Amino acid sequence: MGTRHRKSRKHRGSRTCGWGQIGQHRKTGSKGGRGNTGMHKHKWTWVLRYNRDYFGKHGFHRPNKPVINSINLIQLSTIVENLEREGKVQTVKGLPVVNLAELGIRKLVAGGRIDKPLLVVVEKWSEKAEKTIKEAGGNLVTPKELEGVAS
Repeated sequence: MGTRHRKSRKHRGSRTCGWGQIGQHRKTGSKGGRGNTGMHKHKWTWVLRYNRDYFGKHGFHRPNKPVINSINLIQLSTIVENLEREGKVQTVKGLPVVNLAELGIRKLVAGGRIDKPLLVVVEKWSEKAEKTIKEAGGNLVTPKELEGVAS
């Protein structure tokens, strides 16, 4: 349609543009409501075409990262093997150091065996775990004590 034939050209100077004397096609009622009003009702076809993901929950949000407070000796040996494979094992006085405090593990308990002598850095440990590690030729220290051992 040519611009000269459009209603907007014909209604210049008119306040209502052919929609009657009392504000028709003026306020939010003519839009179907303000904002997202009517999305589940009369604007549903608009939602289907332009914003399909507007309703519902999407994805998963894990509120807190789980804290591992303790591990046993079997898990410790697995950690040591992984560190050796990656080449990230440090040694102090000839013993490989496994810093569980840096990994977020607070306690070492005795479940399983350890064959290698290790220097394990952890805040707490059970008596049985200490006995098993010392029999293998290793030692247990707290993070504060590690500074004295390393120097």
